[in-house]
Amino acid sequence: MIYIYTMNSITQKTITKKIVVIMPAYNEEQTIKQTIRDVKKYVSDIIVIDDGSMDNTRKIAEQEGVIVYHHIINRGLGGALSTGIKAALLEGADIFLTFDADGQHKAEDIPRMIKPIMKNEADIVIGSRLLNVSKNMPIFRRFANHTANAITYILFGIKTTDSQSGLRCFNKKTAQLIDIKSNSMEVSSEIIKEIKNHNLKFVEVPIQAIYTDYSLSKGQSFILGLKTFIKLIILKLFK
Repeated sequence: MIYIYTMNSITQKTITKKIVVIMPAYNEEQTIKQTIRDVKKYVSDIIVIDDGSMDNTRKIAEQEGVIVYHHIINRGLGGALSTGIKAALLEGADIFLTFDADGQHKAEDIPRMIKPIMKNEADIVIGSRLLNVSKNMPIFRRFANHTANAITYILFGIKTTDSQSGLRCFNKKTAQLIDIKSNSMEVSSEIIKEIKNHNLKFVEVPIQAIYTDYSLSKGQSFILGLKTFIKLIILKLFK
């Protein structure tokens, strides 16, 4: 459990919130154990959504003592996040974090993500890799992110520096309001769309991403990116 203390000259107040991490995972047996152990230090509970993995992802997560939901088939990132948000609501979460299982995020960034929510400065916080660009962030990733940001702005009218970030934090009101309809990678832009639709307050905070050959292999290819773009157009026109 994480505690935030505020003091004035007369009283000291303690604010306690249940912080739950939603961790989508598809064939992440190489990284999920260490990711879970790193994240555990900062949160109340972890919910792993095993999205139809064909390796030992589910078994390893269960051995680490976290809550595990299992999709019989691979639904995609959007489907996993939708299941995770519903599960976290059932667990009584006050603060929700989405956190990739591939080792790209740093658990040390979690307190920075939580702070604006605790202070009621935002309904949703996006961890931006482009506010504090790492020297090891590949140029093609920077280009892809800038392109995705531009497309997201054109379609949904909200400017962000990292619309595709997998590290997000939001309050209970946001979890209850956002309606994820997409199953795949376009969910990241769909969440931006939901911010606009529900007039949610959002801020971005800088995070430091970790790039390895493994985490880079999990990113979108050009073809997948093109498919995501087409799905976003459909999302804009029909949903």
